[in-house]
Amino acid sequence: MFDEKKLWKDRAGGRMKDLGRYLRYIFNGHLVIVLLFLIGTAAVYYQKWLETLSPNFPAELILAVIIGIFVTYSPVYNFLLEADRVFLLPLEDQLKGYFLRSGIASFVFQGYILLMVLAVLMPMYAHVNDNGFSSFIPFLVVLLIVKVWNLAVTWKIHYYVESSVHKSDMVVRYFINAAFSFLLFKQANLFIFLVIALIMGFYYYSFLMRTKKMGLKWDQLIEQEEKRMASFYRLANMFTDVPKLKDTVKRRKWLDVFISSIRFSQEKTYLYLFSRTFLRSSDYLGLFLRLTVIGALGIYFISFGLGQILLSVLFLYLTGFQLLPLWNHHQNKLWVDLYPVAQKYKTASFHLLLMTILTIQAVVFTLFILIKGEFLISMLALLAGLAFSYIFVYFYGKNRLKA
Repeated sequence: MFDEKKLWKDRAGGRMKDLGRYLRYIFNGHLVIVLLFLIGTAAVYYQKWLETLSPNFPAELILAVIIGIFVTYSPVYNFLLEADRVFLLPLEDQLKGYFLRSGIASFVFQGYILLMVLAVLMPMYAHVNDNGFSSFIPFLVVLLIVKVWNLAVTWKIHYYVESSVHKSDMVVRYFINAAFSFLLFKQANLFIFLVIALIMGFYYYSFLMRTKKMGLKWDQLIEQEEKRMASFYRLANMFTDVPKLKDTVKRRKWLDVFISSIRFSQEKTYLYLFSRTFLRSSDYLGLFLRLTVIGALGIYFISFGLGQILLSVLFLYLTGFQLLPLWNHHQNKLWVDLYPVAQKYKTASFHLLLMTILTIQAVVFTLFILIKGEFLISMLALLAGLAFSYIFVYFYGKNRLKA
């Protein structure tokens, strides 16, 4: 006999076990130290920034805009697998309890994230309001109730296959959530909240009525679940090999200019292969761009020279460390082993590419310091970045690849 409780317990337990196994690799000693450094630096600057705020600062508006995003984004983690298209589809009517538990699990996880975001933003609110932190718990409780409404609406939207319905729903709910949050932080009249609550109730009821005779779109649910897990696996793959990860590549013809200069010769075979992989894979190129942008902005807004240099080196380390898996990207492809190319060319090519990438990033960081008119600090940051990149690639990275 089919037991949906046991199915959900097995699926959720398996997923938690899977996540826990890879999280141990992600939060290794190196990364924890880096994160503590980043959090500590951010906390210091955040505190200094708060001291500069005037009583007229629009803290409520900023909180509403940010909180609105976290409340609106409310996916239901359903733990479905590819095979469920065949085996669970006929049992859809018996899975109400399964999906309800999935909704509760999604609420617990996203509610915790909401708690963290509100805790970070609350000092800004308390700085410009007299009641300070005394409103934290009431705000959190109300926002958690709104989160439940968002999860319920999101689930009903899964009955629609049209992407236009999904997009319009996200826009409508974001404006409702942002408006509600703004009025909440402004502590508006209770009557206004009742009106918005009625609007929210009618909005959910309209989808409830329209989806009564519809069935769940299983293809869509499974695809979204696979995308969420693929994002996590791509992150974990930067720290360890993930067999479940599916490669995603894009042609990106406009980037061919960066590899057109590579000479067609035996010793450049792996340089061409690694360069192509880096430019076409969303994992590596996306990682490099994200860290470069975040690092450049952080360096630009830091006001003291030593902090800029340290942050520059820190982001070079993060980039280099998370690009090391590029070395093993083709390890399971048999045709690569057939290359009549000596191993020394592969090693030299990888080191050259990684050194080039880190040098480009170091130059970008230097330019952002130079924009502020700090010539001496920019030169020191460049020298420190180049020296660190060389040590990382030809000493630390070399030993890591042998391990």
